[in-house]
Amino acid sequence: MRIGLYPGTFDPITLGHVDIIQRALPLVDRLVIGVAINRDKGPLFSLEERVAMVEAECAQIQAAIGTGEIVVHPFENLLIDCARDVNATVIVRGLRAVADFEYEFQMVGMNRALDTSIETVFLMADARRQAIASKLVKEIARLGGDVSKFVTPPVAEALGARFGQARFGQARP
Repeated sequence: MRIGLYPGTFDPITLGHVDIIQRALPLVDRLVIGVAINRDKGPLFSLEERVAMVEAECAQIQAAIGTGEIVVHPFENLLIDCARDVNATVIVRGLRAVADFEYEFQMVGMNRALDTSIETVFLMADARRQAIASKLVKEIARLGGDVSKFVTPPVAEALGARFGQARFGQARP
């Protein structure tokens, strides 16, 4: 069985993440979405909220595609240890820009030094999704902007609720 691991904080899950999940799923028999517990990043949403959002989005993807298996797995250990924990042989990473590549290149080198049996595969973000970053989506939402081009409606609603907006897209009073 080919098992891939797509890790991230998913704070929140964006349409860019959804794009990578949809395109990675046919490449493996099981795709594990590793939701990182990264306290250093100070996530907006709790681990439980992020896992629930990712599970909801993955259920929609699964219903639409109908093939492959998606599992959501929270983790706090090293990425390479998480990959071992879920028996992944492939780590899936999305790339948006050259700046992403520089960081990812270093990460691949470190992961290869820790375990040469686990490969990393890069998927380029769809051109329409390359600018999407969770950090920017949160900032737009915090300032009352419309993030509907960057996240699904349930995630947009969660962002609106988190920032005290009665209806997503409306500025706070």
